[in-house]
Amino acid sequence: MSQIVDCCDGPGYASPEAAMQAPRERLLYTVAINVGTGVLKPDYLATIDADPSSPNYSTVVSRCPMPQIGDELHHTGWNACSSCFADPTASRRYLLAPGVRTSNINVIDCATDPRRPRLHKVIAGEEIKERTNLSAPHTVHCYGKDIIVSMLGDAKGNAPGGFLHLNSEFEILGRWENDLAGMKFNYDFWYQPRHNVMVSSEWAAPNTFLPGFDLEAVGLLKYGRELHFWNFAERSVRKTVYLGEDGLVPLELRFHHDPESSHGFVGAALSSNIIHFYREGDDWLVEKVIDVENERHPEWPIPLPGMITAILISMNDRFLYFSNWLHGDIRQYDISDPHRPVLTGQVWMGGLLGKAPVVNDVEIAGGPQMIQLSLDGKRLYVTTSLFSTWDNQFFPDMRNRGGVLAMVDCDTESGGMSINPDFIVDFGKEPDGPTRCHETRYPGGDCTSDIWL
Repeated sequence: MSQIVDCCDGPGYASPEAAMQAPRERLLYTVAINVGTGVLKPDYLATIDADPSSPNYSTVVSRCPMPQIGDELHHTGWNACSSCFADPTASRRYLLAPGVRTSNINVIDCATDPRRPRLHKVIAGEEIKERTNLSAPHTVHCYGKDIIVSMLGDAKGNAPGGFLHLNSEFEILGRWENDLAGMKFNYDFWYQPRHNVMVSSEWAAPNTFLPGFDLEAVGLLKYGRELHFWNFAERSVRKTVYLGEDGLVPLELRFHHDPESSHGFVGAALSSNIIHFYREGDDWLVEKVIDVENERHPEWPIPLPGMITAILISMNDRFLYFSNWLHGDIRQYDISDPHRPVLTGQVWMGGLLGKAPVVNDVEIAGGPQMIQLSLDGKRLYVTTSLFSTWDNQFFPDMRNRGGVLAMVDCDTESGGMSINPDFIVDFGKEPDGPTRCHETRYPGGDCTSDIWL
């Protein structure tokens, strides 16, 4: 059996190749959301035993509740990553867990006792709004010892939002950006320092997406369809690309892990396409490289889109993974040639097409949503909740059944995927009632957080 540890020493790894040789993850940190379930309890960080030799394997071993009700925890991020590798004073110790609804940013100490994380500090949403006119925090990336957080709205929940800048003590420094240059919406971002670039994507204003999804709002241009390329050093948008009908609601984006590479991908949720972006000379270009066809559904007046809601790239930059939340499948593509991805694996888990309603004896209410890959690329962890109001709209049974965390075994040689039959965490059976589950991270870092300088 491979070596396993609770957490890594220091802030990260010397290179993506070194990360792939790291010991197997022993613990998982998954956000659990009570918002929208009828359970009047705070959201919490669930710690899950991922050691297959443990008697507690695939069970929740501790819960760290937030100090307030109604956060809607969503995405999380470490205070330090491999961009801090050369700094001996940096440590990947704290996990930041923002609440999209309250705008609170909960800082959780995961190092003092990795099996029992504890709350360290709360950056109050009201203070963030007052000092920066920003709300609805989403993506968290370390920035040296500082931290950048994408914010989806202003203090009143209107677009376009911006970026919050925190120091290593989690104090508000102000807004990170110098110029939004007409950016209409905000969502995810990733930066590649050697190319002096940051790329950001678009969802919608909090006032638009918080109540649920309205298809008419897309036609009224209330959802994003642009990709923004930034001059990272100057903190300003250099170029905006209109993606049109092929790029409706571009959500998660990822660069290659190789810091020399300029290749990256973004998943357009509503048009169900994967867009490849890359540098050519001094310009940044985009192209559609994967198109998921819509499917007929008896209860839908229009063909059902796949709804690509999460993507990631393996640490060796060979495989791209993404989830079709509404269709119910997870796909693996070989992206050795990033211009011509090749489908190499596919599994089904929930969704509206009814192809895998039960996984490991647990009935799935929802579809495959957030995904997280082990550093060696062999285990893909999958959760089923997107956002409370959207869950209740598309998968109303999730309110009573809760979410699920499953594991997919991945063939890293020739490609291929299969549901692991021995791992399942049913958040429908939590002590205080059914909860949803969203993003997962590991104490030692993962494929969606580390950036190399």
